[in-house]
Amino acid sequence: MNQICVISIYVPDLNQAIDFYTNTLGFELNKQYGPKIASLVHGELPIILEENDQTTHNEDVNTTRVVLGLQTENIYKTVNSLKEKDVKFIVEEPTNCPPGKYISFSDPFGNILEYLQFEHV
Repeated sequence: MNQICVISIYVPDLNQAIDFYTNTLGFELNKQYGPKIASLVHGELPIILEENDQTTHNEDVNTTRVVLGLQTENIYKTVNSLKEKDVKFIVEEPTNCPPGKYISFSDPFGNILEYLQFEHV
């Protein structure tokens, strides 16, 4: 049986990534494993930030990528909070999708993230 056991996000600058994921998105730093790797508190599925010299940030290149989906109970409040922190939006207005509503934005390195608010049925 295949099962995801960790989510790794490769970034060119670990300190900037820790700042974004903790101060902007509200994750908690779990542990820093030396100067190039850190883990964030995230329930049973850890998120690892790893500084990688081969990582480049080029917003003009269309590439296949993984999108990290985060859940929110109030997508409008989440949008306002992200706007206050000058996040770069891809989809700024909450938009309908099959499970509810979503917004899309990028971290400082061009990794795409989404917040989802699920409809309560």
